[in-house]
Amino acid sequence: MSELLIELKDVSKSFKKSEHQDLLVLDQIKLKFYKKQIIAIIGKSGSGKSTLIRIISGLIKPTSGQVYYQEKPVNGPAQGMAMVFQNFALLPWLTVLENVELGLEALRIPREERRLRALKAIDIIGLDGFESAFPRELSGGMRQRVGIARAIVVNPDLLIMDEPFSALDVLTADNLKSDLLQLWKTQQMQTNIILIVTHNIEEAVLLADRIIILGHNPGMLRADLPVDLPHPRFEQDPKFRRIVDKVYTLMAGDNQTFQGHVLPTAGIGLAYRLPDADISELTGLIETVDSILEHPGEIGLHELAEAWHLDVDDLFPLTETLDILHFAEMKNGTLILTEAGKAFAKADILTRKSKFAFHLLRYVPLIKHIRRILEERPGQSALKARFLTELEDHLSQKDAEQVLRTVIAWGRYAELFAYDNNEEILSLENPK
Repeated sequence: MSELLIELKDVSKSFKKSEHQDLLVLDQIKLKFYKKQIIAIIGKSGSGKSTLIRIISGLIKPTSGQVYYQEKPVNGPAQGMAMVFQNFALLPWLTVLENVELGLEALRIPREERRLRALKAIDIIGLDGFESAFPRELSGGMRQRVGIARAIVVNPDLLIMDEPFSALDVLTADNLKSDLLQLWKTQQMQTNIILIVTHNIEEAVLLADRIIILGHNPGMLRADLPVDLPHPRFEQDPKFRRIVDKVYTLMAGDNQTFQGHVLPTAGIGLAYRLPDADISELTGLIETVDSILEHPGEIGLHELAEAWHLDVDDLFPLTETLDILHFAEMKNGTLILTEAGKAFAKADILTRKSKFAFHLLRYVPLIKHIRRILEERPGQSALKARFLTELEDHLSQKDAEQVLRTVIAWGRYAELFAYDNNEEILSLENPK
């Protein structure tokens, strides 16, 4: 085994919600990163991926536990680590060369050496000839190359990349991934570990030697999966597909036995962080799965993701919602419609609304709670803020707003209650 470079010992992170309440984002993360590895971190929305890499880099401190770099505790931004962001993060008033030199300037490298190292990094990353260009003159792919050059010019031990390809078109992203792998294999970078956060499972299998899979609510280690495939890797290779299937299966998981946490198949609580799933997409997904010819009513997650061009953050909110509502269930990485799901697929519009309303009231406590409050009130109405305040006792403000927005959309579709967007009032006006 290679030399140990980074170790996380029981790392947890909570954010303060109020004087007496914390929101747990990461829970007891234990990891070891060894030299000469590309490692991908993947997880559903809310799994704390970005928080984790910021703790590793020393940008934020864990609430408990400790990160060690070269056996020394990380208590602040650590020299020897560099980060590439999703949004390029270039200074628009500086040229390519000046942007790349920034990190070296912060390290107080002499100007002449700084210039030589920056020019070499620009050449390595394929931007020779654009040294004097400003970011506005560059394409998205070229701007991300500048971000990578700025990171590797400081010769980091650990290069952290936070969804570096998600803002790029498919062809540009594929080209940049190939070039990054080429730099890694030919050792043109002096980096010992590349740590990539991604929401694309195929991307993780394509690039990584290890895939760290995080569970969510709160983020915790679900799996640490080795990828024992030589480069170059091909997506149609049966071995590649098997690993992709395994990642999907691990991410979907057996929720009932997942470290004792209360999750969909075991029933959800009033303030559960409901997935942000659109009604039309849910309906379309049920119809699609029901109409499959070979195995009606079931489909593998990777097949579904490919057919609908969905990444993790698009796919799992839909499948989790169907699981919560008991319209489908997950088994070994396969989405299988229940009898209720099949009946929904074949029903007309009004019958679908009725079935959706029945399942919402039965399986989503927050919907039932809102309906009960409205029925009990003399005017059969209540301010949105009343329910938002309740949710904020358990969720972050952002998550509480998303959950309530989703629930309002579901409830209106099912005609369980009405909502006045201008007055921000929920009511039983004209319910069916």
